[in-house]
Amino acid sequence: MSQLKFILSGGGTGGHIYPAIAIADELKKRHPDAEILFVGAKGRMEMEKIPQAGYTIEGLWISGLQRSLSLSNLSFPFKVIKSIFQSRKILNRFKPDAVIGTGGFASGPLLYAAASKKIPTLIQEQNSYPGITNKILSKKVNAICVAYENMERYFPKSKLLLTGNPLRSDLTGVMMKNKTAATHFGLDSNKIILLVLGGSLGARNINMLIENNREYFIQKDVQVIWQTGKYYFNNYKKYDRETIRVVPFINRMDLAYQAADIIFSRSGALSVSELSLVGKAVVFIPSPNVAEDHQTKNAKAIASQDAAILLEEKQAEKDFKSILSSLLESESERNLLGKAIKKLARPDAAQRIVDEIEKLIKKA
Repeated sequence: MSQLKFILSGGGTGGHIYPAIAIADELKKRHPDAEILFVGAKGRMEMEKIPQAGYTIEGLWISGLQRSLSLSNLSFPFKVIKSIFQSRKILNRFKPDAVIGTGGFASGPLLYAAASKKIPTLIQEQNSYPGITNKILSKKVNAICVAYENMERYFPKSKLLLTGNPLRSDLTGVMMKNKTAATHFGLDSNKIILLVLGGSLGARNINMLIENNREYFIQKDVQVIWQTGKYYFNNYKKYDRETIRVVPFINRMDLAYQAADIIFSRSGALSVSELSLVGKAVVFIPSPNVAEDHQTKNAKAIASQDAAILLEEKQAEKDFKSILSSLLESESERNLLGKAIKKLARPDAAQRIVDEIEKLIKKA
């Protein structure tokens, strides 16, 4: 193929951003001369994270509808119209060979405009229950890549391709525990390290759980890498100490995963996919505040195969110590969980998605 141009859009949370970066990385690997542009929503997380990954991004004036009655909802139709107009200008100027969306506010107007102009379009849905943006777009785009089976309940079956969730290239290496990874966080690799993840924006109840059990970690001689999320960091940074590392966000997730012996995490689709690849002992604490309770469904699917432990948020304070104690005392239990979850990994998702993008370009 001659020099190609691609536009990608995904944002709002890490769950939309990192799959888009993984697809861009694979496109760049195959087509080093390709031009790649991201389109995001102004003021959202992607406007910071995409440039950090080495890509150019432009922002649209778009946001989502608030579930509660809100004055900001009155501006929503105007934002959509303006964003479609902006998207058309970007498409006319950049002239992409294909446009890829991974969910989030900005991908709606952009993919809608691209499909209307007959540009090859593909969306990637991370969850077992799709977001509203991808549901609407599914009728217009050419292909839909998904991570779960039975998605024909939501999308046209003829467009579906089961690929798994694309993961960042830095997570495809060996995730065995090593001294360098522990040293990066100022911790001792000879002692147990617990990694706590509440998602890219943080999780209030998980943060409170860790706060309430600080003395227990000291008692058990457990070291902790505690990602609070940027919204909560100022509340908890006072607890940072030699054995408890409190951070708003972890940029080197590869080292965090390598350092960890046990991981407590939310069970968003991307987290589940990443942790399957990592192959460590995982305890999922699903967020109960998501559409169709899909995090609990994700966690149950893994736990039912004895590949992780499910700890419901309402039971977390009561059962946290007993679950952690069991894992601390039994290396064989940790190893069994790690091996079982690793069998569920789909490490080639990004490659399969890019295969599909290339097919769409050839057909165009």
